[in-house]
Amino acid sequence: MSDEIDIKSMPIDELLELMGEDLYDGYAEEVVEEVEELLSRDMTPYDVLTEGLVAGMDIVGVDFRDGILFVPEVLMAAKAMKAGMGILRPLLAETGAPKMGTMVIGTVKGDIHDIGKNLVAMMMEGAGFEVVNIGINNSVDDFMAAIEEHAPEIIGMSALLTTTMPYMRVVIESLKDEGIRDDLVVLVGGAPLNEAFADDIGADAYCRDAAVAVETAKKFMAERKQPVVGWLVVGWLGGWVVG
Repeated sequence: MSDEIDIKSMPIDELLELMGEDLYDGYAEEVVEEVEELLSRDMTPYDVLTEGLVAGMDIVGVDFRDGILFVPEVLMAAKAMKAGMGILRPLLAETGAPKMGTMVIGTVKGDIHDIGKNLVAMMMEGAGFEVVNIGINNSVDDFMAAIEEHAPEIIGMSALLTTTMPYMRVVIESLKDEGIRDDLVVLVGGAPLNEAFADDIGADAYCRDAAVAVETAKKFMAERKQPVVGWLVVGWLGGWVVG
């Protein structure tokens, strides 16, 4: 742990490595101290974000995907990341630093499950996205209002119940009615979902969990270098069932 180490005497590369380790272990206080130390050495907030927090969360995401880490451990890492982001977020806003994109995410109408959705939100923020979490039980109007207000590249809807899954099609059809479906990439996921369901409702891809969702979002962002109206990322609660 960093409180056993004199971080002020460490070279920046070693300090970044230590931050990654502390992030992985969920040590929020240590991560905050390391963020502040890097900033005191005139490292830009954006570099601290990308070379420290995002790089550390990338490793967390890979190990989560590969079954080395599990949900409780990832949640701890994500909370440590958010603690560091608490220092960086206002500084990033002041400097106008670039970001991966903006995401609005919420659980669909009739569904009040949110742990998996929140994990996706935290993982996406850890990957450098700005995330607006609109909560649970969201109607088409709620998502459309969020699109208008926040102009996101990514919109995420989650569902755990099989009875609420069909509402994803309702939103996609509404996007078509509004004439914006062709401007969006639709990704779906969640415990009861699969690739066949994604194809049936007209989605572009299925993501089985939060780590895959981040990887998929990054891939599409890299492919779509030209400005787009937005994306729709529908539904992840991963493979776990949350009551």
